[in-house]
Amino acid sequence: MLFIILASFGSLLYQRSLAPSAIALSEKGNVTNIRRVKTTVVIQPIFTQAAYGNNGFYSYYFGKCDKKCLTVPIPNKFNGSYVTGGASSNVLLQQNYSHIDDIDIDKNPDILKKYDVVILLHNEYVTKKEFDAITHHVHVIYLYPNALFAQVKVDYNKNTITLMRGHWYPNKKIVNGFDWKFDNTKFELNTKCNDWHFHNIDNGIMLDCYPEYIIQSDKSLLHAIRNYFIPSD
Repeated sequence: MLFIILASFGSLLYQRSLAPSAIALSEKGNVTNIRRVKTTVVIQPIFTQAAYGNNGFYSYYFGKCDKKCLTVPIPNKFNGSYVTGGASSNVLLQQNYSHIDDIDIDKNPDILKKYDVVILLHNEYVTKKEFDAITHHVHVIYLYPNALFAQVKVDYNKNTITLMRGHWYPNKKIVNGFDWKFDNTKFELNTKCNDWHFHNIDNGIMLDCYPEYIIQSDKSLLHAIRNYFIPSD
């Protein structure tokens, strides 16, 4: 959403997602430097929503059904919850961040090239194409631990996903389905986030707690998200 601010020094185009440091004013109020508007997108984890559904992957993990539960229907729309990072999705959308979902990336991996910054929620289950597109992007905020944990394949004719690898499947030796060296699942159970930090990795930053309960009240976390990577031109 764009807002027009009119002042004595002329008109200035301002976007809510643009960090304050991107605009510099002289003592007389003249604009001395305007950097281009940063583009950021949130990835809604609709595949993870599917995996956690009734008679889904977790029914198989808990021994309540056989491998038939490892193929599940894709929901018609994303409905956020604790297991997908729904609170963060709601907060970020209220702040006018753009959003797409797993399907958009799987069908068109190049879509991420449109954005300066990509924000992942609890995108635990993704396809190989999606994994490659995300890990090759240079500015990713991994807002939830345990993202990119297991590999699924999609059948768009049947509108289903199927677990292929990861989450200790098809054997107990396979933990991360992509053998990803930056897997940070060890932080998933830290839900209090009393002393949270972002940690640098090759293509972005990772939060070391599960922020579902604090995202609506921790202004410093929202500030850190908003101010990660400021375009220089």
